Amino acid sequence: MTGRKRQFLGILFECCHVYGRVYQAPGGGAYEGRCPRCLREVRVRIGPNGTRKRFFVARPRRTRL
Repeated sequence: MTGRKRQFLGILFECCHVYGRVYQAPGGGAYEGRCPRCLREVRVRIGPNGTRKRFFVARPRRTRL
């Protein structure tokens, strides 16, 4: 490892009530990762105005009946 810290976001995955980190994707346009328990995917796009927040909550999408 080069000693460079990887950019990450802290995510509370509501699906399984666990905390995890998602890391910046190689292209740099988003953060991508999975719930450490159920492996549900999460993708957080990086917008032009951004935010300084580093912790978020990932809620599962509701299914339509």
